[in-house]
Amino acid sequence: MIANQARDDFSRLHKAFAFHLGMATALAWLTALYAAAYAPWVRNIRSLIDPAGGLDRVESTVSYLFAMPAVLALAWISIVVGRESLRRAQTLPNVALEFAAAAIVAFGVFTLAIDRAVTVLSAAS
Repeated sequence: MIANQARDDFSRLHKAFAFHLGMATALAWLTALYAAAYAPWVRNIRSLIDPAGGLDRVESTVSYLFAMPAVLALAWISIVVGRESLRRAQTLPNVALEFAAAAIVAFGVFTLAIDRAVTVLSAAS
C-alpha cells in the first residue's frame, strides 16, 4: 500500500514538474529569441555589456543567449523521456525533496537565461 502511494506521489510530482519545466523552457526560448532580434551580433558580447571586465572571456551572442535555454530544453526532454529511470534512481528518502532540489536548480538556470536576455536587450538600447 505504501509503495503504491509513493508511486502515485512520484507520478503526480513528475507530471507537475515536467509541465512547469516545459513552460519555463518555452518562456526562456521566447525571451532569448526576442532578445536575439534586437541583439548586436558580435563575436564578443561581453565586451559590449561590461567594457572594463568583458575582455577576459570571449563569448559570442549566440552562446550568450541560447546556452541556458538549450540546457533547459535538454533537461526537459531528459525528464520526459527518462521518467522510469528517474523513478528508479531516487537518491533522497523523500520524492518531494528530490523534486524540490531539481526545481531549485531549474529555477536558477531559468533565472540566468532570462537575466542574460534582459542584459542583451539593455545593451542593445
